[in-house]
Amino acid sequence: MALFPGSALVTGAASGIGRQVAISFIQEGCSRIALLDRNAEGLEETSQLCKQIDPAAHVFKLEFDARNEKDIDLAISAAHHALGRIDYALDVADFDDVTTINYRGLWIAQRAEISHMLKQEPLATHDGRPGNRGAVVNIASNLGIVSRPETPAYNGSKAAVVSLTKTDAIDYSKHNIRVNCVCPGLVQTPMTKDLPPDDPAMFVAPMGRMAQPQEVADAVLFLCSSKATYIQGAALSVDGGYTIN
Repeated sequence: MALFPGSALVTGAASGIGRQVAISFIQEGCSRIALLDRNAEGLEETSQLCKQIDPAAHVFKLEFDARNEKDIDLAISAAHHALGRIDYALDVADFDDVTTINYRGLWIAQRAEISHMLKQEPLATHDGRPGNRGAVVNIASNLGIVSRPETPAYNGSKAAVVSLTKTDAIDYSKHNIRVNCVCPGLVQTPMTKDLPPDDPAMFVAPMGRMAQPQEVADAVLFLCSSKATYIQGAALSVDGGYTIN
């Protein structure tokens, strides 16, 4: 039995962490995936990268606006219709309109995803243990756990994602749906491409470097997988030790 026999849905899939998570799902044998973002060109690039890895994969891509509730609901319903079910859902926020997208848009998308998970039976697992009806992984930030000066809106939105994750983990445990989040530090994505290599922000974390998107994607896939069936409500730091410094 494959580790990811179900269908994955990735928002924010046009670049950065979302793109790498999508690619990693395909690399690990997930053959049905929906890619959502508002960047059509980036979506097409991610889709092509996925198809290069597995030409037989069913890759569904759709533009949507994470600021618009109706758009979110329609996009996720379309993805569910195309894939038949949603088993692994990754919500990655863009970094514009901070509170609207980072928190409100994620909350709406998560509600839409869970509404479909509630109607489906658990998947079989790689080793025969009882499976889950679905797994949601939100992308928060290490700045949702600790704080720093001069970024109150961003910090607050990411703290809200951590709190939302924990609350929903409690509420949906009885439905056998897991909800966790990953809290990255600095990651080498389009958002950080202009940071000079000697920027002090690089050296705040004990490991003294930015993460590669793959390192965050690995954490996401673990939390989605049937190797994490008893992990619920976790805020997993992937930040080179920033939050322990």
